[in-house]
Amino acid sequence: MNEYLFSAICLIVPAIATVLGSAFVYFFKKKTTDGKIDQVFNGFAAGVMLAAAIFGLIMPSMEAEVSYMPAIIVTILGFLLGIGLILLIDHIVPHMHASQDLEEGIKTEKISRANKMFLAVTIHNIPEGLSVGVALGVALASFNSGGGDLLTVMGPALMISIGIAIQNVPEGAAISLPLKETTNSSTKAFLYGTFSGIVEPIAGIIGLFLAYYIKFLMPWALALAGGCMIYVIIDDLVPSAMKNSSNHIGLLSFVGGFIVMMILEATLG
Repeated sequence: MNEYLFSAICLIVPAIATVLGSAFVYFFKKKTTDGKIDQVFNGFAAGVMLAAAIFGLIMPSMEAEVSYMPAIIVTILGFLLGIGLILLIDHIVPHMHASQDLEEGIKTEKISRANKMFLAVTIHNIPEGLSVGVALGVALASFNSGGGDLLTVMGPALMISIGIAIQNVPEGAAISLPLKETTNSSTKAFLYGTFSGIVEPIAGIIGLFLAYYIKFLMPWALALAGGCMIYVIIDDLVPSAMKNSSNHIGLLSFVGGFIVMMILEATLG
């Protein structure tokens, strides 16, 4: 397998996982999951994303060779840019978080509830795709400059891709099941969930080009993707996972997701 096919697989696998998760609408008789299942889905996703952000994005940014300023400053600034980017999108794009029944962005009645829920998930998926693409761009640059064998050099990018894909399965279900209730159609809910995953490889390609072709942006892009992911974790996933903090289900699921990503980091990173 050459490096470009490897990259294509890493970009597309998370989107395929979203499609698989969205297909849960055909197997659940109820139109929604109960609160505990939502907590499990969101807690696990939060744990996976946090570990991916730390091990796969923020730490490599801090360890990058930067000649014009300390790497830690680049990482902090890039991290803040990522936070600011998703914050701006969050305040502009009309969207609705189904698990919290919370509407954000510019208020408008011209967009349906289902479309607002779809946009919320799309915003969420942008940093996931970006993180995979940036990691791939860094890995490709290193491999093409003679950095080592394919799996060793591109292992960290594969780790992020697999991690995102693992959490995209329950996340896809968490997306499509509320939409099943809103649209009153399993097929519509499945298509909404499927299309929400398309943004991931698109964002991934953008991140890959930024990190690969504009080499001085590598540490910036890594930190920016990490900031985007941290924002989504804190703003969306953690509140949903801890909606009922007394049962600790969300917390335990978070720990499980984090451990899964630590194992992937140890074996592939």
